[in-house]
Amino acid sequence: MDQSMRIMNDMKRLGFSEYECKAYLTLLQTYPLNGYALSKHSGIPRSRIYEVIKSMINKQMVTEQAQEKQKLYYPMEPELFIRKLRKEYEDAFTGISQYVSKLYQAKPQDDKLVVIKGRQNIIDFLKILIKGAEQRVAMSIWDEEIQEIIPELDQSIGRGVMLRGIYFGESVPYDTLVPHRRIKRYMAEKKQRYLSIIIDGSHAVSGVVSRGEESKVTWTRDEGFIEISEDYIAHDLLVNLYSASLGNDAYKAYEAFADKVHNQYFHYSEEEFNTYRSLE
Repeated sequence: MDQSMRIMNDMKRLGFSEYECKAYLTLLQTYPLNGYALSKHSGIPRSRIYEVIKSMINKQMVTEQAQEKQKLYYPMEPELFIRKLRKEYEDAFTGISQYVSKLYQAKPQDDKLVVIKGRQNIIDFLKILIKGAEQRVAMSIWDEEIQEIIPELDQSIGRGVMLRGIYFGESVPYDTLVPHRRIKRYMAEKKQRYLSIIIDGSHAVSGVVSRGEESKVTWTRDEGFIEISEDYIAHDLLVNLYSASLGNDAYKAYEAFADKVHNQYFHYSEEEFNTYRSLE
């Protein structure tokens, strides 16, 4: 898709018709034009061109001037056009925000779990939450996902938001994230990528993000769920930072012990379970 098509799609998302987009972009390149010439240059049918022009005049996208026996059309200067659009949308958002905030009375303890499906939907939702972060973002995340939210994280960090967490990947993008000590093993063993992200201690998003459109996470503001998610990340940080502080022999002994506990927890016999309990 070329740049002009992308711009047209963006303008249509803002509520302009395809013909209005074509006419405005055409006039930016060649002006002034009469209705016939604008129809010819833009590819808009002559039967529709004056209807389109009237709509554009009402939206202050073009101006009309009479010259001799014809009417000529000029585009609104791009800077003024964008400034006008931005002001209109800002006013609309402000009005909507104030009104819906009055209608919606948030519960002190909101314990609902909302399921978000589809990897791109999940990423887009995370971007919204991170853009609104005010104090702290905690995360356990893989490289594939963090790469898509780096602009939003950079903006938040620039506002003074603190970032903490565990990173699964080869090259850590932030020095406040701790790389998982067993990344090569994890990347070889894990069949799915998970993430857990907590925003300001008031939003928690957790789930699988490696299944494309079948990816699924839960979002909640439940205090208990958020606390569990925070503890999970904090525990992972503790384990990885502690193991990194050990000498070579102590590190090997620690990892062997961790493997033993892991195996006894997930694959234990009764005898092994008793052995595990005796370690307490």
